[in-house]
Amino acid sequence: MKFVVSSTELLARLLSVSRVISSKNTIPVLDNFLFVLKDGYLHITASDLETSLKAGLPIESIEEEGEITVPAKLLVDSLKEFADIPLEFKTNQSETSIDITWANGSSTLPCMNADDYPSIASISADSTEISINSQILLEGINRTLYATAEEELRPVMNGIYFDIDTDSATLVASDAHKLVCFTRRDIKSEQKSSFILPKKPSSILKNLLSKIDESVKIVFDQRNAYFEFESFILVCRLVEGNYPAYKSVIPKNNTNKLIINRQDFLNSARRVSVCSNQASSLVKLKLSYNQLVISAQDLDFSISAHERLSCQYEGDPMEIGFKSTFLVEILTNLSYNDISLELSDPSRAALILPSGQNDPSEDILALIMPMMVSA
Repeated sequence: MKFVVSSTELLARLLSVSRVISSKNTIPVLDNFLFVLKDGYLHITASDLETSLKAGLPIESIEEEGEITVPAKLLVDSLKEFADIPLEFKTNQSETSIDITWANGSSTLPCMNADDYPSIASISADSTEISINSQILLEGINRTLYATAEEELRPVMNGIYFDIDTDSATLVASDAHKLVCFTRRDIKSEQKSSFILPKKPSSILKNLLSKIDESVKIVFDQRNAYFEFESFILVCRLVEGNYPAYKSVIPKNNTNKLIINRQDFLNSARRVSVCSNQASSLVKLKLSYNQLVISAQDLDFSISAHERLSCQYEGDPMEIGFKSTFLVEILTNLSYNDISLELSDPSRAALILPSGQNDPSEDILALIMPMMVSA
């Protein structure tokens, strides 16, 4: 293998791909990048067995094609120290090392044979294919990823559930304390299908899609999903199991409706929660006609805080408690000027939705479970 490449272009691709590499690999070769130089492209692959990411980089100056694996950390750390200069990569005859040469110096890194690198999982013929705009997919991940769980006993909760129907698609995430549903009516499939995307590939997609605006091809079967866009291909193992019936937990008859400025509500909740009990993080919301009072206290340290906010509310007077960290998370991740807090009674889940003019092809709903409010 022998080729010349720009140091900054190569580093940009390596940094994107390196996010897949685990810090504790059971197979030594997985600490390496797989380089495949063929047909004018350098294909760079990283994998942790569950998730694999491949990126293509066009190479103009190729003298000899080939395949090799290169230590990821060593190579990335080396390239970070270069300005934008051409680098020549050349493997020795036994393919046990690779020489990197530049205008006034060179270095040598150890290599491993490409045959030892695990192959990327394949998608079965019995698969489903859909296409989503990258920015819509990015927004869906941004709106739901924070609500996923960290549960060993219920792994299905540890990812984003893609519920795809013939007229819409909904991305769902929940940790049993909060739930978020992000629905797009411009994403459709010929048949009803679904899959659960784990957190790690979701985070990788979130990073990659922020710099791209094009269509993402998604192909998935019962075990794996394949995302293709720009020069990247991401293949990941899906979470196996049945996602809970999320629609059944969303309360329907919420007669009490509060409309308030989201940023004001968020800032107030942050200020008041400083004085909440560290163990419970409880904040109380006292609702009365066109007024909301947010309060918190920690009796152990004799600290308390309250704040009064103007709002639109004509429902029953009530007092309801929420865990402040969950409330702040939801309000932070809803990028709307005004939100609507819909309630039935203090013992049932509350809904938080955008209020006012929104994208007609998009719906978002957040659910938060209440906490017991002591007298």
